[in-house]
Amino acid sequence: MAHPHQVLRSINLPGEAVCVDIFRRGDGTFGFDQFRRDPEDGRGWYTISYFGDRVYTSEAEALRDAALQVPWLGPLI
Repeated sequence: MAHPHQVLRSINLPGEAVCVDIFRRGDGTFGFDQFRRDPEDGRGWYTISYFGDRVYTSEAEALRDAALQVPWLGPLI
């Protein structure tokens, strides 16, 4: 399934089975969500945090909140 938003940045946890995407919506707002994929499951990435409905006015603002909400992300950015 295609993602309806433009992903601006995807930050992967080492091992590349978990990531956070920072994205821009069609209306110009920004957001983020955390995803996981399991190598043995061919369905691909799926959301595991459900942060995608939060709305931010900038990419930087979305990234700051993502770092606060996702414990492993802060040290990687």
